[in-house]
Amino acid sequence: MEVTNTNGSSFQHTIKQELAISGAGIHTGQAVTMTIKPAEPNSGITFQRVDLTGKPTIKADVDNVVETNRSTTLQSNGARVSTIEHLMAALVGMQIDNVLIEIDGEEVPILDGSSQPFIEALEQTGVIEQNAPKVYYTIDRNIIFVDEHKKVEMVALPYNGYRVNTLIDFNSPVLGTQHASLKNIADFKTEIAPCRTFCFFHELELLLDNNLIKGGDINNAIVVVDKPVTEEQVQRISKVFNKEDVKVNSEGILNNLELRFPNEPARHKLLDVIGDLALVGFPFKAHIIASRPGHASNVQFAKKIKEHIKKYKNKVDVPKYDPNQPALIDIHEIEKTLPHRYPFLLVDKVMELTEKVCIAVKNVTYNEPFFQGHFPGNYVMPGVLQVEALAQTGGFLAIPRDTEDQYDTYFLKIESCKFKQKVVPGDTLILRMELLQPIRRGICEMKGTIFVGDKLITEAVLVAQIVKRPKA
Repeated sequence: MEVTNTNGSSFQHTIKQELAISGAGIHTGQAVTMTIKPAEPNSGITFQRVDLTGKPTIKADVDNVVETNRSTTLQSNGARVSTIEHLMAALVGMQIDNVLIEIDGEEVPILDGSSQPFIEALEQTGVIEQNAPKVYYTIDRNIIFVDEHKKVEMVALPYNGYRVNTLIDFNSPVLGTQHASLKNIADFKTEIAPCRTFCFFHELELLLDNNLIKGGDINNAIVVVDKPVTEEQVQRISKVFNKEDVKVNSEGILNNLELRFPNEPARHKLLDVIGDLALVGFPFKAHIIASRPGHASNVQFAKKIKEHIKKYKNKVDVPKYDPNQPALIDIHEIEKTLPHRYPFLLVDKVMELTEKVCIAVKNVTYNEPFFQGHFPGNYVMPGVLQVEALAQTGGFLAIPRDTEDQYDTYFLKIESCKFKQKVVPGDTLILRMELLQPIRRGICEMKGTIFVGDKLITEAVLVAQIVKRPKA
C-alpha cells in the first residue's frame, strides 16, 4: 500500500455555505430537517442530533454501525441516525470531505429514494477547496470479503482511481441478473445518483407488519412484482400509500413510476456500495467488484478495508531509497544552496525534488561530533538535530537555486513534533519534506517525516522564514 496525493483532487473540500433539506424518513415516517454545514479540514463527516439533550455527535465511521437491516444505522454517544447511505454516496460523488450534518430526528429523509436530491442541493450551495492536502490510500494487494451463506463476494483490487462494478441476482424472473459499473467518480452525478431504491411487492406487507416504511411512498421506490399477487393485495397497498389506480405493468413493475435506466436496481446497489464504503473513513483508490452486495456485507467489507489501511498506514508514506541511484543533488551542489557548513550540515544528498516534495538522505556515523557528549556509551542523535536536518531538507523547496544570492532560514514554529524511535550510529535517515501551502512573503509551512528503513522515526510540522543574506 502507498499514499498518493493526486492532482485535481489534491486538497480537501467542504461546502461554501450551509443548506437545509427536509423530508420524511422512509421507515420511521418522522418528518426531519437536516442542516448541512461547512466543517474544518480533517474533521470528516459528522452527524449531530440537535433534537437531543447535549446535541450528541456521531462520526460517520464503520466502527459506529449498529444496524444494517434495510439501511445503514450509526450510533454513538447515546444517539442514532439511520438511512445514511444515499447522503453519504452523494458526498463521495461530490468529493466533499468535511461537513457537519445537523439533524433533528433519527432518520435521514428518503426524498425520492436516490442520491439525486442531495446532489442537487450540494451543487446549489457549491463546493470549495480547503487549505489541507487530501491523502488517498492505494492498496497493493486484493482485499476479499465472502459470505457463502448469502452468496456475496466482494473484492477491492489495486487501481489508480476509484471504480466500482456491481452484479445483482435475486433469482427473480423480473429483474434477472443485472450489472452496473462506474468507471470514474466524476460520472456519479449523472450515471448513479438518480437511481432509486427498490423492493419486492411481497416484501411490502412484511415491512408493514414489522412497523417499517411508515414514511414509504411508492413514488420513492421501485416496486418489483415477481410473484403472483391478488387484486386484494394490490388494493391494500393502494390504501396504505393513499394511491389510486395502482396496477402491475407487464414488465413486472408497479405503475407508480418509470425506470430511469433499464438496470436502475443494479445501479442503486452500486450507489449503496459507495455510500457504505465511505464509512471506511480514509479516501482510498481501488477497483471494487461486488456480487450480490447488501448493507450488511458492505459494512463488513468496509471494516476489512479499514483494518487493512490502519495496519499499513504507518508504512504507506515511506520514500523508496535506492543507494545505487545517483544523487539528484550531491554534497557539492548542496553547499551552493544551503548556508550550513561542518559540523552543522546535516544533509548528504538529495534524491528527489519536486515543487512540493523534497527527499534527502543523512548518513549517521559514529564520527558525528555530537556523539562525544550525547550520550557517552549510549550514542543517540539529538531530536533537535533531527528536526534541523528536516529543516535543511526543506531549504531545497524554499531557497531559490537559480540565483547567486544567499539565504538563511529561521524557525518560526514547530508543531506536532513526535520522536518515535531513537537514531543511532549506522542509521541512514530518509528525510521527507512536503510543502503544505504556497510560500508567501518568505514564510513556508512544511510537514517533515524521517524514516530509517520502513520505520517512521520522527515527524513534525515546521514553519520557517527565508531571509536573503545581505551582500558584503
